[in-house]
Amino acid sequence: MSGVDASEINRHIPFSATFNFRDVGGYTGHAGRAVRSGRLYRSDSLHRLDETDRAAFTALGVRTVIDLRRPYEVERDGRVPDWDGLAWRHIHPEHAEWDETPHQPGTDLARYLADRYADLAQTGTAGLAEAVGLIADSTSAPVVVHCVAGKDRTGIVCALTLAVLGVADDVIAEDYALSSGASQRFHDWVVASTPSGVDVPLPFLASPPDAMRLFLAELRLGHGSVEGYLRHAGVTDAQLAGLREHLLA
Repeated sequence: MSGVDASEINRHIPFSATFNFRDVGGYTGHAGRAVRSGRLYRSDSLHRLDETDRAAFTALGVRTVIDLRRPYEVERDGRVPDWDGLAWRHIHPEHAEWDETPHQPGTDLARYLADRYADLAQTGTAGLAEAVGLIADSTSAPVVVHCVAGKDRTGIVCALTLAVLGVADDVIAEDYALSSGASQRFHDWVVASTPSGVDVPLPFLASPPDAMRLFLAELRLGHGSVEGYLRHAGVTDAQLAGLREHLLA
């Protein structure tokens, strides 16, 4: 395996009630070039940021927030605060609700998640292309991409981006798997703040690395390469080049 192990870098950036905010930079990509730090971040939902987080968040210099949640999730929970200099872009990759195909206890969770990701890649091409295109635009950076938990929709967008940058699949899968610890922190916070209790299904908490390995391998089987998939989705060659130009040191 090549590249920097996800565990070797302190990626997690703590906020008061945001649990999966971390830098995607530092990994090794094409020709040994490093993915630039401080350009692309990933997170769970940013609607819980408040004034106690403002100074730390502002210090990151974030220009653009890409919010991948469904419209009803935005309406239910709200959005990132409307702070000066921050552009909020709501991009919803179309995909089926997971409860339409629930995970069966005792079956392979990685296989289940990879299938959900494949479904989203099939139906959400326009949204995924728009998100990757925004990340490719250097004037948008630094960018934060998020959904609800920051592991599934966000994981797909970050995986596609890192793959274009030449990061090895095993390293991408390790980065994805870091969300498991964040999901547990989020779950503990929800339980503590919900006296009546809460039951969060396992697929919404777990990030087994094999799920991302399967997703990427099968995407290549269908499209020849991750770049081939993104071109199919609507990402231009100029945008793919732009990703490498400003995200690789």
